Amino acid sequence: MPNNDPLRVAEAALTAPGAPFEVVRAEDGSPMYAGGPRTLREFVEATWAYGDRPFLIAESGSYTYGEFFAAASALARRFVEDYGLAPGDRAVIAMRNHPEWQVAFWAAQLAGVVAVPLNAWWTEAEFTYALDDCTPSVLLVDGERLPRVQPWLAARSEPRRPKVVVFHGDAGQWGEAYEGIRAADPHLAPPDVDVRAEHDATIIYTSGTTGRPKGAVATHLAQAGAATHPRFHAALSALGRGQIPGQGPTPVSLMTFPFFHVAAFTALYAAMAAGGTLVLMHKWDAGRALTLIREHKVTHYAGVPATALQLLDAAEAAGDGLQSLAMLNTGGAAAPAGLVGRLTARHGERIEPRNGYGLTETSGGVMANFGAAYRAYPGSVGRPAPGTEVRIAGPHGQPLLDGEVGELWLRGQSLVRGYWNDPEATAQAFADGGWFRTGDLATVRDRRVSIVDRIKDMVIRGGENVYCVEVESALHDHPDVLDAAVLGVPHPVLGEEVAAVVQLRPGATAGADELRAHVAKGLAAFKVPAHVLVRDEPLPRNATGKILKRELRTTTDRLVSGG
Repeated sequence: MPNNDPLRVAEAALTAPGAPFEVVRAEDGSPMYAGGPRTLREFVEATWAYGDRPFLIAESGSYTYGEFFAAASALARRFVEDYGLAPGDRAVIAMRNHPEWQVAFWAAQLAGVVAVPLNAWWTEAEFTYALDDCTPSVLLVDGERLPRVQPWLAARSEPRRPKVVVFHGDAGQWGEAYEGIRAADPHLAPPDVDVRAEHDATIIYTSGTTGRPKGAVATHLAQAGAATHPRFHAALSALGRGQIPGQGPTPVSLMTFPFFHVAAFTALYAAMAAGGTLVLMHKWDAGRALTLIREHKVTHYAGVPATALQLLDAAEAAGDGLQSLAMLNTGGAAAPAGLVGRLTARHGERIEPRNGYGLTETSGGVMANFGAAYRAYPGSVGRPAPGTEVRIAGPHGQPLLDGEVGELWLRGQSLVRGYWNDPEATAQAFADGGWFRTGDLATVRDRRVSIVDRIKDMVIRGGENVYCVEVESALHDHPDVLDAAVLGVPHPVLGEEVAAVVQLRPGATAGADELRAHVAKGLAAFKVPAHVLVRDEPLPRNATGKILKRELRTTTDRLVSGG
C-alpha cells in the first residue's frame, strides 16, 4: 500500500517515540510496548475512576465500576487475609457469564494469585483433568457447575482440598456461598500485595480440539500487552474514520463470547479501557439479542461469526435496522468472506465490520481488520498490533517472501511463556528468538495477514494442497448455505479426497450436485468436494465457535464407505 495510506500514517503517529503505543525491543528481540500498564492489577485499578458508570449488566445482577471494584477488592482481601493465598497460588473460575465471574477474576489479579478460567461447558471428567493439572488453592464455581467438581473435591482430604466459594447457588458442605461473604466496603483498598510484571497472571486452557487441553501460562506483562492491543486498534480505527481517539459515545457492548475464552478478554479489555458497558446474555438467542440491543442502545457486538450471521438473519426477518449498532466484531473462528459484504449491503458503511486473529497462546487478539480495509480485503485478518511481530516460515523456519504460503510464526509482548507443567510441549511450540509456531498456514502481503488453513486440516489430494478455509468460503457464498465444514477423507490412490458437510438454511433445497457446481465456478476442479453431505441439524461446535471436525470425520467416513 502506498506511503500516503491514511492508516499507515495514523499508525506511524501512534507508535512514534513518546506516543501512546511506542514499541521497544525485549532482550530476545521481540517487540513490546514502552508505556502502559505492566500488570493487570495496574490495569484494573485505573477503572476505579469510572465510578458510577455501568460496567456489567445481566439478568442476574448489575455492577457499576465502583461497585465492581469494591467487590473485587473485598474478595481479594479474603483470599489474602482469610485464606492465606500468596502469589503463585491458583484460583480456578468455573462459571457461566455471570457478572461475578469478573469479580472473581479481578479479585485474583488484585491478590496477585493466578486466575485459571475453565471452560464452563466441560464435563465432570474434563474438569477433573484440569483441576488435577493446575491444583488450585481456591475454587470459584457457580451452582450449576458445582456438581461437576464435587467428585474431585470429595476425593481430597481437608488439608489438600482448596477453599470453595459458590456463586448463585448453595455451597452445602463444600465451602461458603459468595452471597454470605461480608459486604464490600467501597472505602477499603485491595490487599497490599507486590504484583510484578514477571509474575504469572493466568493459566488458560487450550480448546483441546486435537487432544488434551494444555494450560497456557501468561505473565502479567503478557496480559498487559494483550490489554493494549485492542486500545491501539480502537485508536487506529477512530483515526481512520477521521475521529479523535477517546472521544464520542462510551461503548456499550453485547458480550456473547464466554468469559473463559481469550476472544472475550480482547473485547473485555477494550470496554474496560474506555469505561464502557458489557451487556451479558444467559445463553445465546438471536431474538433476545435484538431486544437487548434496542433496550440498552448497544453500540458494539462481539461474538463468533455463526452468532453474528444469526443476528443479521434475525434483524432482517424482524425488519430491525440495528440503529444503535456502530460495530460488528467477530472472532474465535474464521469469518466467512461474505459476511462483511452482507453487512455492507444491508447497512452501508454505518456499521463498522471488524474481525481479527488471536490464540490462547497470544492472550487474545493480536491482529485486526476493520472498516474500509476489511471491505477491501474481506479474506484477511488484518495487520498486527505494534506489540506483535509476524513471520511466514518455510519448512525449516526460514522467512518466506510476501505472498508465499507458510506457517504463521508470532512473537511479542502478549505471548504466553509456555504450557503449565509441560516443558516438552513448550519446547515444540517455541522456536529460537521467542517465535511461537501457531500451526496456521498463512500469507502476508503488505503486512496484511490472511489465514489459509490449519496445517493439520489441509487436505493433500494427489499431491495438490487444498485449503479447507478456501472451500468453506466458497460454500458459504451459496445463498442456501447456513454453515459448512470441509475436511479430508482417505482415498486409496489420491491419499485424500475433499469432503464437505453442509447445513442449509430453513426451507432451502440445494443438493450436493448444486453445491459442487457452485464451488466449481470459482475453484479448480481438484478443490471441489468429491463428497457433500447435506444436513438440517447444526454442525458440532465447541463453546468458542470452532467446528469439531473430529466428530464430523465419523460422519464423512460413513458417507464415503456408503454406510
